[in-house]
Amino acid sequence: MSETATLSRKADFPGLVTPEGEVWHYLDTAASAQKPQAVIDAMSRALGRDYATVHRGVYGRSARMTQGYEAARRRVADFMGAKSENEIVFVRGATEAINLVAATWGATRIGEGDRIVLSTLEHHSNIVPWQILAERTGAQIDVCPLTEDGQIDLGGLEVLLAPRTKLVALAHVSNVLGSVLDARKAAELAHSVGAKILLDGCQAAPRMKLDMQALDCDFYAWSGHKLYGPTGIGVLWTREEILDEMPPYQGGGAMIEKVAFEGTTYAPPPQRFEAGTPMITEAIALHAAVDYVAALGPDRLFEHEAGLARKLREELRKLNAVTLFGPEESAGIVSFALDGVHPHDLGTILDEENVAIRAGHHCAQPLMAHLGVPATARASFGLYSDESDIDALLRGIERTRRIFG
Repeated sequence: MSETATLSRKADFPGLVTPEGEVWHYLDTAASAQKPQAVIDAMSRALGRDYATVHRGVYGRSARMTQGYEAARRRVADFMGAKSENEIVFVRGATEAINLVAATWGATRIGEGDRIVLSTLEHHSNIVPWQILAERTGAQIDVCPLTEDGQIDLGGLEVLLAPRTKLVALAHVSNVLGSVLDARKAAELAHSVGAKILLDGCQAAPRMKLDMQALDCDFYAWSGHKLYGPTGIGVLWTREEILDEMPPYQGGGAMIEKVAFEGTTYAPPPQRFEAGTPMITEAIALHAAVDYVAALGPDRLFEHEAGLARKLREELRKLNAVTLFGPEESAGIVSFALDGVHPHDLGTILDEENVAIRAGHHCAQPLMAHLGVPATARASFGLYSDESDIDALLRGIERTRRIFG
C-alpha cells in the first residue's frame, strides 16, 4: 500500500459524503479545509454543555472556559515554535491579522518615502492593506518578480531592498501555484537592510512544520479554517518585544487596564489586541484541529500532498490540452487551464461529477495578469485526499473535453 493510501483520512471527515451518500471529491482545500469529527465534536461541546463567557466570570464554568481558551493559545504557541503564548494574538483570520499589523505597527513605523516590498504572487489580503497604508502615509510599494517557474525571486528581492525599505510581506506558500518560499533566506535579506518581514502562512500552516525561531521572521499570519479548524478565527504571531510597542487595533472591553474619562490605560499583549468577547468556541475547536494535525505530523502531510500534486501534474501533462502553471514541486496545489474551456465551465461540469475545484482568479489578480490569463482551475489537496480524487478529476476533465469537442 502506498504512503498516499495510508495517510488519507476520509473516514474522519463527514463532509466528504454528499447528502445522497455518495463520495464527494473535495479538491478545494486551499480555499477552506473540511473538518474532522474531532473538531466538530469539540465545537459542539463548547457551544453546548461547556459554554460560558471567558475572563470575567467568577462562576466555575466561566473559569473552566477561560482555562480552555488560554490553553488553546498555549497549544498554538507550541505548534508554531513561539517563545511564549504572549506572542499569540487570536484574530478573525489572516486577513484581520495583516490589517492589524498594517494599522498598528505600520501606521507608527512607516512614513512618507518609506518602501514596502510585496511579490507578484500575493493574495489580495497581503496587497490591499499595504496599499491602504501607502495611500495614507505616502509610502511606496515595490513588487518583487517571480522566477520562470513561479517562485518568488529572492535575487530580485535583494535588488529591490534599500535603506528606506521598512517591511517585506510575502506568502510562505502561494495559494495559486503552491510554490514554497525560502522564508529563512527572505528574512535574512529583509533584516540586512533593517526591514521587518511578515509571512502569510495560510497555505503553509496546514502542511508544513512551523518554527518561528528557525524562520526568524517578525510577523506570521494564518487562518484556522485552512488548518481543518473553524472559520472566524486566525492567528497573528509577533515577537513579544514588537507587540509591546504596538498601539491598540480596536477599543473596547478586555483590552484595557483602567478606563476613565480622564484617560485610559491598555492591557499588555496579547489582550491589548483582543477587544470585546473573543472567539471562544472557535479557539476551543482550533485547539482540537491543531492536535489533529500535529498527531499526523506536518512533514508527513507535506510529502503526502506534494506527492499527489506531482501525480496530478504528470497525468495532466499527458492530455496535451492543458497548460500547467507553477513549479514542478509544489505544496499540494496545482493550477491549470484546459484549452478552449473557461475554468468556470470546467468547474461547473466537474461539480456534476461530485468533484469540487476552485475556478477563478483566487484573490490573486496581479498574478493572473503576470500569467496572462483571466483565471485558472485549481486543484488543492488535503490530508484526506488520495489518488481516487485525482482519478475522478481526470474523468471529469475527459467528459468536459468531449462536451467542448
